Amino acid sequence: MSARQAEIKRATKETQVSCQLNLDGTGRVRVATGLGFLDHLLTSLAHHARFNLTLECKGDLQIDDHHTMEDCALVLGAALDQALGDKRGVTRFGYAYAPMDEALARAVIDLSGRPFAAVSLDLKRPMLGDLAAENIEHFLASFATAAKLALHVDLLRGQNDHHRAEAAFKATALALRQAVALTGFDEVPSTKGAL
Repeated sequence: MSARQAEIKRATKETQVSCQLNLDGTGRVRVATGLGFLDHLLTSLAHHARFNLTLECKGDLQIDDHHTMEDCALVLGAALDQALGDKRGVTRFGYAYAPMDEALARAVIDLSGRPFAAVSLDLKRPMLGDLAAENIEHFLASFATAAKLALHVDLLRGQNDHHRAEAAFKATALALRQAVALTGFDEVPSTKGAL
């Protein structure tokens, strides 16, 4: 099987994003988006998915965090989709629960080729570090769209919004690791013959 890697760049008037992704890595991560809490979440995502990830973004943070969050999600999702190729030999489905102290999140993924996201974190604070809380859910939805996968993320319990957001990203990471895992069978995991 060929290397499951991708390199994606996106340049707009709002952001410049570059991403290198290796699905068969060791969790080696280098992220610099200009948004500390986003860097924290992306580091956790890649580390626990066991992806090697380099992602850099220069965005219009003088406006706010939205364009940077969204474009990083789109680039990471596109990189995942490219690295998976025709998805031959992958498990396809993944699900995981992840706790972060008092918080507990569940993520379920289908590498279906049909983008969909249902994300419910119910964050209470308007900001988490330098991120608008609403953009954390938007990040996951944008990622799912660009990656062409179905993603369901639910926060089952928790009080601390930092813990709630981090649990959601860790659960997503673990579900991703499971979904992209190779089965040893040289087939596309669909009765249709294509994803």
